[in-house]
Amino acid sequence: MYPESIEAIGVVEPKGWKTPKRFTYTPNEFRDYDVDVEIEACAICGSDIHTVKGNWGDPYTPIAVGHEIIGKIVKIGPKAKAGLKLGDRVGIGAQCDSCGQCSRCCKHHENNCLTPIDTYFSQYPNGTKTHGGDASHIRVNSKFAFKIPENIPSELAAPWMCGGITGCSPLFQNNVGKGTKVGVQGIGGIGHMTILVAKALGAEVTAISRSRSKEAVAKELGADHYIATAESGWDQEYRDSLDLIVITSSSFSEGEVNKIFSLLTGRGKIVFITAPPIDEKLSITPMLLLRGGYSIGGSAIGSPDDIDYLLDLVSKHNIKPWVETFDISEKGLAEAWEHVDSGKPRFRVTMVGYDKCFKK
Repeated sequence: MYPESIEAIGVVEPKGWKTPKRFTYTPNEFRDYDVDVEIEACAICGSDIHTVKGNWGDPYTPIAVGHEIIGKIVKIGPKAKAGLKLGDRVGIGAQCDSCGQCSRCCKHHENNCLTPIDTYFSQYPNGTKTHGGDASHIRVNSKFAFKIPENIPSELAAPWMCGGITGCSPLFQNNVGKGTKVGVQGIGGIGHMTILVAKALGAEVTAISRSRSKEAVAKELGADHYIATAESGWDQEYRDSLDLIVITSSSFSEGEVNKIFSLLTGRGKIVFITAPPIDEKLSITPMLLLRGGYSIGGSAIGSPDDIDYLLDLVSKHNIKPWVETFDISEKGLAEAWEHVDSGKPRFRVTMVGYDKCFKK
């Protein structure tokens, strides 16, 4: 057991995602700038489900997923990031290391590193495979461990570490503030957090979904307007009304992307965080972009600077995502994965009860 090995729960045989099992693994060697974190909570991200189901290619087995991690530092290297110390409660997201040398890292865009190392389903240069937060501990580069403000409970802090920052990074990149007109398409786990933060930044927010089924929820979250794309005439009624649209839906098949452009003001922008199965394609009519001066881009997770900024914003505005909790165990994780895969949560799920499961 720790520190020589780490106990985890995950997929131990191909196609076995519905029956996660316990296993142990040997972590990467401890480096001077690393921290070891004893985990107390880990939220489930859509990426976890895509990975265990093989939607992005068959994962190696065994594998423990989970990259919305909260825990306390139990070991810290002498060259760890300034400001961290033993006992600090920290969060870890979808990235556990970067090269630190490419032009992107040097510009503090580490999430766009040319050779990133993901928290799970990845490997270090020496071949050591990475495993995530469905485990007793995790070892990461301290640059990717973030102090959690005291007023954010761990089960509510966890979802911000990947889903939250993924939806909110486009807001930061595009300088959203008071008076910015923002559309959020997809009112789910990531979309609801994007609405909450956009409102905290002072934006006028339009929620976009297929039907009216989530209208009341969107308004409760703070959305000022609501568009149901299954209805006729929406693209004309709301034409030329939004500066920025963040697409948070899990698949491009869920929305009419070409028609969504009509909602943008001149030179407006669409940013998608959608990471669908690898065989799905995005088709866009080029003339739409030319005539409107529109642009479209993708965004994945966020830089360390963005994550620190988000946590500070969440703390200061007391922003609370909607979270359900499950106790971690083989049975509990199987039930939680099925629950998330079914699309039933409102809106995120955090695994808790790590002390009991791993008998720390």
